[in-house]
Amino acid sequence: MLLRYWRDTTYSAHLWWMLRRLKMLVGWIDTSELLSLLELLYGFCIRCPSTPSSARAIAAAANGAAFALELEALGLGSAATTAGNFFEDLTSSELYKNTKVRDISGTFRWAPFLALERSNSFLTMLLLLSKYKMKSVPVLDLGSGTIDNIITQSAVIHMLAECAGLQWFESWGTKKLSEVGLPLVTGNQIIKVYEDEPVLQAFKVMRKKRVGGVPVIERETKKAVGNISLRDVQFLLTAPEIYHDYRGITVKNFLTEVRSYLEKNKNASPMLSEYVTCKKDCTIKELIQLLDQEKIHRVYVVEDDGDLQGLITLRDIISRLVHEPRGYFGDFFDGVLPLPANTRV
Repeated sequence: MLLRYWRDTTYSAHLWWMLRRLKMLVGWIDTSELLSLLELLYGFCIRCPSTPSSARAIAAAANGAAFALELEALGLGSAATTAGNFFEDLTSSELYKNTKVRDISGTFRWAPFLALERSNSFLTMLLLLSKYKMKSVPVLDLGSGTIDNIITQSAVIHMLAECAGLQWFESWGTKKLSEVGLPLVTGNQIIKVYEDEPVLQAFKVMRKKRVGGVPVIERETKKAVGNISLRDVQFLLTAPEIYHDYRGITVKNFLTEVRSYLEKNKNASPMLSEYVTCKKDCTIKELIQLLDQEKIHRVYVVEDDGDLQGLITLRDIISRLVHEPRGYFGDFFDGVLPLPANTRV
């Protein structure tokens, strides 16, 4: 059976430390919830003057959740800069000290979050990681009441790559992308950003469209020249050169600054999300090996001239492996798919 568990009320300070230490996002903090956290944080840094410990700064920080609305009216093209170190400013605030996980993730669609038992079927796991849009799923040991493991989409792709040489995989893996119904997202459906747009606008687009990454397009040639993903927002928080001009920096300059920052900080991880492509005649085996080797979550399908033809994610590949039998979950997900208008993915 599927299990539902309420979240811990651990303070966000501990959550942020854990995410940075483990370099991962656990299953019950989904893409939109990460952006909710960042909205809260940026509500702080957008409003704070150069002396964030002041009472006025703390009072302004308390209104951080309004960031999504403020962005509509914010002059993103402004070159306004902010001095100081983000984490020093943040950790001195009452907002940081008092905000709890439940304040951030209370509107997550799986409230309480979903978990598996070790006795659950492989099909159940694959369905949660594909059709039901989970990026990772915790596996619980009911006897001890502890999390035994966490299964991610990336782990499933790695498992498939390890199956190379097995008869069933070779039979399926030699098929062309089109033979298995990929890509699911065609070129004209891909959400894009231009390289001369403010990087905050790029993250806002990802938040609004509920996507984990977007290609960066050169305005004159209309060609893709890069990729930016939600996890790259970490560099707005950790790289001082970028934080000082976070409101005005363009996508192009953001990517340039991040590469420079990573060159100086060899131990920084994870790395910048790169723009990785494949051709339409690629096989499913080649695609899986590419995703596993590059440790990425998406590949762009391109023509010989570089024109975007589609997008393939880890979830898309997993979805090609499974079919949900009628009534498999009973009424467990009733009202979830299709999602209610005000439900967050």
